[in-house]
Amino acid sequence: MQDPSPSRFKATALTLPEVLLVSGPTFSDGRGHFSETFRANDFAALGIGCDFVQENMSRSASRGTVRGLHFQASPHAQAKLVQVMSGAIFDVAVDIRKGSPRFGQWCGATLTADKNEHFFVPRGFAHGFCCLEDDTVVAYKVDNYYDRASEGGIIWDDPDIAITWPIGTGEGLLSDKDTKLPRFADFVSPFEFEG
Repeated sequence: MQDPSPSRFKATALTLPEVLLVSGPTFSDGRGHFSETFRANDFAALGIGCDFVQENMSRSASRGTVRGLHFQASPHAQAKLVQVMSGAIFDVAVDIRKGSPRFGQWCGATLTADKNEHFFVPRGFAHGFCCLEDDTVVAYKVDNYYDRASEGGIIWDDPDIAITWPIGTGEGLLSDKDTKLPRFADFVSPFEFEG
């Protein structure tokens, strides 16, 4: 059944136009607040028509925790819809599609639990974030199932990509796996730009 109400979600394209910052309404009163965080028909109207099949959640204990830059290669590539449940992050996407006019370029946005916002990362982009507060909880929907053999990534502080992180080089708290990710100069992308 089609919902006749107009979309209450709005999308803003970032400097990489395929990456979107989506905001939705929050209704507050003396008890607290209520937000609709996802409506498939509204998101499809914004160009996010993904069939999300899995949702993940991470909790990072400390400010400065960095997760990324990650992707999954085809046929298990994933688009991601990221939201902060508690705390705040600086969220980043990097265009890794060979032949793209923006290949190797990044964009980012700050997400907080106080705002009803999502960061949409399409397939063909690496994704990562840095926690801006202790005890930050991030939830994200993906449109393909996790597949360990398809995992890939690029080191978070790569000098060629030159992301302006809110922490200095060497200050990030990373997993052992993320410290061993390749530099962009040594990276062979599994994605092609399709126009």
